[in-house]
Amino acid sequence: MRENTHVVQSTEDHHHQRHQNPITSLNSKLAKTWVTTKVFIFVLFIIFLSASVSWMYTFVLGENRFQVTSLFTRNTNRTPTTTTTKTITDIPKIIIKIPLNCTARNITTTQTCPSNYPTKFEPAISSSETCPDYFRWIHRDLKVWQKTGITRETLEKARPNAHFRVVIKSGRLYVHQYEKAFQTRDVFTIWGILQLLRMYPGQIPDLELLFLCHDRPAIWKRDFKKKSKDRWPPPPLFHYCGHRDAYDIVFPDWSFWGWPELNIKEWNKLSVALKEGNKRVKWEDRDPYAYWKGNPHVSPIRGDLMRWNFSDKYDPMVRLYVQDWRSEIEAGFRGSNLEDQCTHRYKIYIEGNAWSVSEKYILSCDSMTLLVKPEYYDFFIRSMVPMKHFWPIRPNNKCGDLKFAVEWGNNNTEKAQIIGRQGSEYMMKNLEMKYVYDYMLYVLQGYGKLMKLDVTVPENATEVCSETMACPITDGGLIRQCMDDSLVMSPSVKAACDLPPPYRDYELKKLLKKQVSAERKVEKWTDEYWNLRGPK
Repeated sequence: MRENTHVVQSTEDHHHQRHQNPITSLNSKLAKTWVTTKVFIFVLFIIFLSASVSWMYTFVLGENRFQVTSLFTRNTNRTPTTTTTKTITDIPKIIIKIPLNCTARNITTTQTCPSNYPTKFEPAISSSETCPDYFRWIHRDLKVWQKTGITRETLEKARPNAHFRVVIKSGRLYVHQYEKAFQTRDVFTIWGILQLLRMYPGQIPDLELLFLCHDRPAIWKRDFKKKSKDRWPPPPLFHYCGHRDAYDIVFPDWSFWGWPELNIKEWNKLSVALKEGNKRVKWEDRDPYAYWKGNPHVSPIRGDLMRWNFSDKYDPMVRLYVQDWRSEIEAGFRGSNLEDQCTHRYKIYIEGNAWSVSEKYILSCDSMTLLVKPEYYDFFIRSMVPMKHFWPIRPNNKCGDLKFAVEWGNNNTEKAQIIGRQGSEYMMKNLEMKYVYDYMLYVLQGYGKLMKLDVTVPENATEVCSETMACPITDGGLIRQCMDDSLVMSPSVKAACDLPPPYRDYELKKLLKKQVSAERKVEKWTDEYWNLRGPK
């Protein structure tokens, strides 16, 4: 309708122009010419823009098979940089997706790593937040090599304890396997590092590291003394947990990318499921007991806990269950979904052979976690505070401490609920997968700066990428499912959080004092309770 109106109006104007004086007619013609010129310029601009986008897709994206899927707001303060064939630094207002490029179609062909991954990607959104406090421990974990650096001789001393060597060179990853780890620990640890490279291409320095996949640390302080030149510095060894008497470098465990043998989803997917599971039963409607389910045969402390499967004499209101994984596997994991286990007001965390991956799942349930004081620690637990995020339990007094904790909680339901909620919020907010990758990034960047050796790829090493790990798995099983679910599909458009400074000595003393003070307060309450009731 508007187009027809314009046509009629133009015809009438043309009729009037025949009766206008020459000057008026000239001005009218000039006006029309200017309008035509603007339309022409606009059309040229559209053509130029289309050509530019086409050129970008053809020459910049090329055969990377990137998929443009959604928009984001570009940071206008960012200085544009030159884009090359292997560098994507300034593609405005788009998120680049990098799906798996599975080229091997049958068993006769070999899957290779694509040669056209971006080796650099500048995040469009700058960091506007400081990383959670547990990042501050990175500095202390690496401090022992600060003065000496890491030489070839120092690094190779860790070789007898390692399951595999990882070499990162020019953004590509190579693995030399020495020993097969239990189940798929090594597989998903390597997979996790590959996803880090996909998330932050160009930000990981060239480095070599050795990784241990067993439960317990291996580089004990008692074996390495500063006074002995041939025993100092200690060899750097990456591991899932640390100990106050060990030098192992703490790194996120494999289960963040899934634990297919136990049907445990990757953390992004599982954390969402846990949030939904928390909503099913309100805290005040949950069973007013402490709950633990696991394998008691992996450590004496768990076996001791089961022997205290309390008698009716003390009515401890603690429910302990043995997890038989063999029968659970045969039953198709019907009774082991973690999101279905958030039905009690209190949940118990107790170590296994060392630290246990169950820690993050238990702390995420909104239940007040009754945390039996651990001997080992993972990368995020060290900045958590008793009575704020969990209730502390003494390892040598588990029976009485657990009984009192349940009694206290049921008589102080609002306070107990707050502790449970704060512990769960800590996990959900501070342990988002983005933070896990940021933690890995800073650990490897700090470690890479310590390298005093020429990073070389061993002859027996194999280049590994997401394609060589995932594409050959075509049986539709849980391993491939975990990989597909945890695949990083695009470089992060947001920069890593800002690494906080290390704890100063007085800050660390203050934190430790706060933690110990809370523990002592609970111990006092517990002892007073039992003194009034008589012998336990």
